[in-house]
Amino acid sequence: MTFSVAAFCPNSGMFGTIVTSSSICVASRCAFGRAGVGAASSQNITDPRLGNRLLDLCEEGKSAEASLAQVVKETANIDWRQLGIIDKQGNTACYSGEKTLGVHNMAQGNNCLAMGNLLDNADIPAALITSFENSSGHLTERLLMALEAGVAAGGEAGPIHSVGVKVYSEYEWPIVDLRVDWDPIPDNAIPQLRKIWEEYEPQLQPYITRAINPEESESYGVPGDE
Repeated sequence: MTFSVAAFCPNSGMFGTIVTSSSICVASRCAFGRAGVGAASSQNITDPRLGNRLLDLCEEGKSAEASLAQVVKETANIDWRQLGIIDKQGNTACYSGEKTLGVHNMAQGNNCLAMGNLLDNADIPAALITSFENSSGHLTERLLMALEAGVAAGGEAGPIHSVGVKVYSEYEWPIVDLRVDWDPIPDNAIPQLRKIWEEYEPQLQPYITRAINPEESESYGVPGDE
């Protein structure tokens, strides 16, 4: 069981995905992004190869819609997959195969899309979209708020144990890659991710500076750093 948001922020140029599940390490299989290209989700009976394939096609110049149509056409066992993609123009496309599990749905909004399966109710993706569209601030914060809104609207049919968020800026690596791969306490993973983000946010830019311009980087503030 999984629900997710993929989004683009035209003001910052950032792409991001956030996903949660009852299954372990969900973000390692389901969340994909690429600087200057787009963000994608591959979930349900998950094939991680499809997230990168969608982004490859977008990088070649295809739109989100054309990329998804090609993946659906060329992929065996596509009926088991649930896929979403947003491109650098903010175009979105999503797909749920005939064998998507349980209560499932998709929704598309302004620079965002949401999908879910094995949901408590079919309105969850719309709740994610509404939250994202009405939020402001850093893309990571907006994605996390959307996920919290999804939980408040009913969430998954079962307990949540893992969650992860990835955000890409102009660099080839994700500037945010935060995960709770497994929390044995039911429905505690998203609150744990919230705490991690609140700790990480003030340190986000210093870590970018250390990568791009180490001479200008701040003190590490750890034992042994003089």
